[in-house]
Amino acid sequence: MLKRLRYPLLLIALLTLLAATWAGLLRIGWRLPASSGLAAAHGPLMVSGFLGTLIGLERAVALGALGRRWVYIAPILSGLGALTSLLGLPAGPWLLTAGSIALIAVFGEIIRRQPASFTYTMGFGTVLWAAGNVLWLAGWPIFQVVWWWGGYLVLTIAGERLEMARLTHFPRWAMRAFFILVGVYVVGLLVLSFIPRGDLGTRVVGLALLLIALWLLRFDIARKTVRRTGLTRFIALNLLIGYVWLAVSGLLVLIYGQQAAGPIYDAQLHTLFLGFVFGMIFGHAPVIFPAVLGRQIEYGPHFYGHVGLLHVSLCIRILADLLGLVILRQWSGMLNGIALLLFLAVTVFSLRKGSAESLPANARSAKSN
Repeated sequence: MLKRLRYPLLLIALLTLLAATWAGLLRIGWRLPASSGLAAAHGPLMVSGFLGTLIGLERAVALGALGRRWVYIAPILSGLGALTSLLGLPAGPWLLTAGSIALIAVFGEIIRRQPASFTYTMGFGTVLWAAGNVLWLAGWPIFQVVWWWGGYLVLTIAGERLEMARLTHFPRWAMRAFFILVGVYVVGLLVLSFIPRGDLGTRVVGLALLLIALWLLRFDIARKTVRRTGLTRFIALNLLIGYVWLAVSGLLVLIYGQQAAGPIYDAQLHTLFLGFVFGMIFGHAPVIFPAVLGRQIEYGPHFYGHVGLLHVSLCIRILADLLGLVILRQWSGMLNGIALLLFLAVTVFSLRKGSAESLPANARSAKSN
């Protein structure tokens, strides 16, 4: 019965993505019909509502198949938190926070089954998400909390890539260096949140993001698999472009320091969340959606359309941010939103009825990319 929850939970996640995208257009200056408070909910909806539910669902499907049905509690709480937040109910943030805490328990089970550097990394990322949500509930401003949320996504993605990076047989010192960089990031978070004098903590976070990006560019197996063809090349290319955006985000944070609002703040965040995080989502969607839904997906060169639109429009947006070109920033933000819609349309229409056991070989082997 719990398997049937995959569909409504994924639907909630996708509806939250659409609402968060609409909220983002409001924040960037478009006058669109919306309920009061929707624009302010853009960040929480995108990170905790959409990504929290999607990542929690992905883990629940994997562990649920092994008899751990309780793991669905995490995406259920996150999904309910997203819905109540959209309705403007005060329970929304509490449910989203509860969902993040429940996901810590899920990763506890994952680590118990497979104690490894990459599972610990992803589990610790979830701790950062929950800590950020607790600070959010306690009244910390979004411009500080957002870096806790960013750490959750960076470590979730980096943890998955650590698993693949082992195939490159990189030196032991490289693994130590990675965890040192994670430690630097956490120090930056603690300083910017609890010693808010100047913007030293934020700059430390920026330095850590930049160095983590360079580490991934150096050691990720995508450097090799990008030379292949088909889905393997598509995933690798998205990974490498995403790492470049992560480096740009870190560089912007390092140079400009703490920003509470404005075009520089927009550039710092969207290079991370759009360029890096959604670059990863675009690249892995042909694998994630079949795994969650148990349906085949027909991958083809048309998948490059929304990828190209996202990255080109994001380049224009960052340029507009840095030069103070308000109108160009608004239109590039609209193109960002269209890229997300195109991504959803292409993914939905590429799904075919099937079963997880009959997935095509390129999807089954994509985790090796």
